Amino acid sequence: MRRHAEWMAHADERIVEFLADYGNHQPSQITDGLAELGPEMDYHPKYVGRRCRTLAAYGLLRNLGNGLYQVTDEGRAYLAGELDASELTRNDE
Repeated sequence: MRRHAEWMAHADERIVEFLADYGNHQPSQITDGLAELGPEMDYHPKYVGRRCRTLAAYGLLRNLGNGLYQVTDEGRAYLAGELDASELTRNDE
């Protein structure tokens, strides 16, 4: 069972899942990919970009540069239910 944190939005889990399943992508590509999966996942690219930055600040994603995001080991552990997201601390560098 995945353990969420208060700072998480509904889209966050979908974003991390998408990157884990389909590899590294930019927010606009994530937006397009999620929209193809279902109308309930039709998010605005700027919103996905903000969520990616937040997920990266908490260590679930890594910004590889040029807006390209990758799932981290912590992100994979979260998806597997092995990491409690509420125990993560924000690191804004």
